Amino acid sequence: MADYVIAGIGTGVGKTLVSAILTEALEADYWKPIQAGDLESSDTITVKHLVSNSSSFFHPESYRLKTPMSPHAAADIDNIYIDPEKIVPPETNKRLLIELAGGLMVPLNKDCLNIDLLEKWKIPVILVSQNYLGSINHTLLSCDLLRSRSIPVHGLIFNGPENKSSEDFILNYTKLTCIARIPELKIVNNEIVRTVASKINLDLFR
Repeated sequence: MADYVIAGIGTGVGKTLVSAILTEALEADYWKPIQAGDLESSDTITVKHLVSNSSSFFHPESYRLKTPMSPHAAADIDNIYIDPEKIVPPETNKRLLIELAGGLMVPLNKDCLNIDLLEKWKIPVILVSQNYLGSINHTLLSCDLLRSRSIPVHGLIFNGPENKSSEDFILNYTKLTCIARIPELKIVNNEIVRTVASKINLDLFR
């Protein structure tokens, strides 16, 4: 069973929602290596509340930072050094879904970016895209960056309002699989997540 990294083309594209849906669909474990800000309502807590199955385990973060900023800046405020060698995917006998803190080029310290962790891990990436002005550019840049580092890309998930023209162009250009298309959800709760998760094609993960 393969592990997967959930990465986004930018901020606010729905990585946490996608992580919850895939955690539910695959009955996988979930891990967010770094949480910056919102410690009382962290992404780990959010995903845990949205997942209904009793199999998934929610692994603790490697770093919990107080300020909702880029990890390198939040760590400086907390007088903490983020050591990439201490960010190690937890061992589990189930699939593990890893949600990145921010985008691919987000700095963890003055020398290390998220992409450097991915290059070291070589875990397949599921890239979350969302349609907005500039999203084609951001999606293609993200795909090219991953490929330039020889990081496997498992596929794309489009989250939010549909734009068939943009999505078709992205898929034709990248030759990536569309794993899922998640519509704009007015309400997000564990029942909705369970319903959307039931429509995920599990054959794409075998």
